[in-house]
Amino acid sequence: MGRKALGKGLDALIPDLGRATISGQATIVDVEIDEISENPYQPRTRMSESSLEDLRQSISEKGILQPVIVRRKAGRYELVAGERRLRAAKLANLRSVPAVVRQVSDSEALEIALVENIQREDLNPIDEARGYRELIKRFKLTQEQLAKKLGRDRSTIANSLRLFNLADEVKRGLEEGKITAGHARALLGLDDVKQATSIYRTILHRGLSVRQVEGMVRQRLRPKGVRKADNQRPDPEIGRIEQQLMRKLGTRVKIIGHGGHGKIEIEFYSTDDLSRIIDAIR
Repeated sequence: MGRKALGKGLDALIPDLGRATISGQATIVDVEIDEISENPYQPRTRMSESSLEDLRQSISEKGILQPVIVRRKAGRYELVAGERRLRAAKLANLRSVPAVVRQVSDSEALEIALVENIQREDLNPIDEARGYRELIKRFKLTQEQLAKKLGRDRSTIANSLRLFNLADEVKRGLEEGKITAGHARALLGLDDVKQATSIYRTILHRGLSVRQVEGMVRQRLRPKGVRKADNQRPDPEIGRIEQQLMRKLGTRVKIIGHGGHGKIEIEFYSTDDLSRIIDAIR
């Protein structure tokens, strides 16, 4: 796993992990696996068995290329970052792993663990959102401050946190990979939890695409009793532009027009969300 995969945030916290010495303060040593306790701040709730197996095979063939990070605690070592590598090393029946021993506080250990996990590509969207929320809560950060720390757009953070507004059943489906983040964002357009859950079950039953779900959500949002005059069908070009704006702004957008004039309605759900949308428009 190269340093690029770690992202700006973790690089800032743990510079030059590939070297034997880190900022002149820590050295890579071999640590017995049995002496390493689990990380109590691990935000990841699920790990892909196939992914772990791939990593196990790689470790068996090439060894561990990236050391784990540990700290001394209560006469043992406590894992700070590198849980997948440690688990895969156990599966490969290794007795020890290369480790960087850092003297970090509980807060620093939490931040390193969260940032490493958040910046992994295979982290499921709910665990990613959980990590963002924990960082914001623990370190009293704004979404903007967190985005800068992680080298990401604030809209990414805001859209991720909105996933907590989903019904529990839908969140479980997203965690388990039954639906994508695109499906989930489309369902967020509905305030009615029962309607959103109903569409979620339809996605599972019929294998709907994100675009199909977006269409279903638009239909549910159409005011009752409103009919198109003279059987007029919705303009597909307007619908395409609405979808482009929704993807760009990360929220529900509706274009209402007739006879060459009209209005654009853009929804927001908090002052932070409004600021994010204004930034995106600018």
